[in-house]
Amino acid sequence: MCKQTIQYTTSLDALIAVTKRLSLYENQHKMDSEDFYNQYNQGILSDDAIFIEWANDYRHYLALRQELEQKLKYVA
Repeated sequence: MCKQTIQYTTSLDALIAVTKRLSLYENQHKMDSEDFYNQYNQGILSDDAIFIEWANDYRHYLALRQELEQKLKYVA
């Protein structure tokens, strides 16, 4: 599998993109990302490449969301 790097102009653009990817995983596996991530961290799910990518995307989502929430606190 060939990896590519995409740069977004804003954190919001990146959040939207990663949220779309998470939605695809959720539809494909009939599980929401939070439940998946909890099971994955508990070792219930395998270390298949798709699960590793999903976990990484979910971690990225959490980090972006936290970053945006921090920025909103400074604006308010």
